[in-house]
Amino acid sequence: MRLTVLGGGGFRVPLVYRALLGDSGDPAGRCTELVLYDTDRGRLDAIGAVLARQTALHAEAGDGPGGPAGPAPAVRLTTDLDEALRGTDFVFSAIRVGGLEGRVRDERIPLTEGVLGQETVGAGGVLYGLRTLPVAVRIAERVAAVAPDAWVINFTNPAGMVTEAMGRVFRERGLPDRVIGICDSPVGLCRRAARAVGADPDRADYDYVGLNHLGWLRRLTVDGRDLLPRLLGDRAALESFEEGKLFGADWLRALGALPNEYLHYYYFNRETVASVTAAETTRGEFLHRQQARFYAGEAGAGAVGGAAGDPYEAWERTRLEREETYMAESREATGGWQRDSCDLDGGGYDRVALALMRAIARNERTKLILNVPGRGAVPALDAEAVVEVPCLVDAGGARPLATGPVAPDQLGLMLTLKAVERSAIEAAASGSRAAALRALALHPLVDSVRVAERILDAAGGFRG
Repeated sequence: MRLTVLGGGGFRVPLVYRALLGDSGDPAGRCTELVLYDTDRGRLDAIGAVLARQTALHAEAGDGPGGPAGPAPAVRLTTDLDEALRGTDFVFSAIRVGGLEGRVRDERIPLTEGVLGQETVGAGGVLYGLRTLPVAVRIAERVAAVAPDAWVINFTNPAGMVTEAMGRVFRERGLPDRVIGICDSPVGLCRRAARAVGADPDRADYDYVGLNHLGWLRRLTVDGRDLLPRLLGDRAALESFEEGKLFGADWLRALGALPNEYLHYYYFNRETVASVTAAETTRGEFLHRQQARFYAGEAGAGAVGGAAGDPYEAWERTRLEREETYMAESREATGGWQRDSCDLDGGGYDRVALALMRAIARNERTKLILNVPGRGAVPALDAEAVVEVPCLVDAGGARPLATGPVAPDQLGLMLTLKAVERSAIEAAASGSRAAALRALALHPLVDSVRVAERILDAAGGFRG
């Protein structure tokens, strides 16, 4: 089976490869070839060097207890998109249009107006979407032309709107919509909540509803019993994990649900904006400097036969620093606590992607929280609106499960953000300034149409 990763020079690609190396399932459904595509050959070679070292470590581990699950996939690097797509079974789309330089602008421009600058939330997320959507749509067009039977698993942020825009390309051509978006935030929340209440995360069932980076865990069921009320009633247990520390027991009890971590930007917006503004660097600036050192340093040098060093160790040190500083501004706004060690291993979206790929390739029926067209799962949203809900997955793809009624406060935010997403999709497709302005001004974290206009002008484009 062949897997193609678009954005193959991206920093998190070794996490995907690590998951592939650990795949102990049916050999008939195992990935045998991994194709990495990127427009930046230097980044591609650097990540290729990390993967080569991972392959060597995998071989050195042998076949004893805890050893490799099977042969390592062959790895091929290319800067030719059609070559990367031809003959593939699965496409992981993990691109970053504009690189981290673009992310820095997305964060800094809104902050100059006193509103949140963040990669996927608020004005920054809209700017990122406007820049990314045209490229994502062109990629979907090439997949439809070159590999129409492939499944596209979208990692690219903002994942909800990108998944919806890519899926439209296939439906408009009369092809099955095989685009599925993934995110590690919901599964992380669910597993942390289960552990906090003393349950085995693998035995629990989760009722979760929302859009990407805007969702709520509403029930946590083990053997038919909902354990969420017990968790909400135990302050110590509730505040023992990340979301409990972020939101506080009193607010979670008031909500009667556990929000996705990204809702901290909505519920505690003033505090977060103050924390981000006071910080020496934005998250994008930190990652830009950190990754520039990585790509130019040990791994990059090793990739072209330069300075000695272990590319995988260099990558692992950089990754750990990245995980330790994740959502630092929100943690600073709520007391400056440190992340738990179990949240620092980097596993998350790579595991979700592998589970999804295995379920489809091997017809291993499973349940995952995914971004897919709702098909009526959320009654107030139309069938093609991409939502983030539990899905049953097998060889036929992902089928969303009905959520039932959604609380008014949750549904109100979902409807507003879906209008933002669709305005951004329209603007990216048509070049309409009115649609781009609507995407920014309708966002609940942008407090004035005039602010939205200035942000749009500062970002450039959409002047007509």
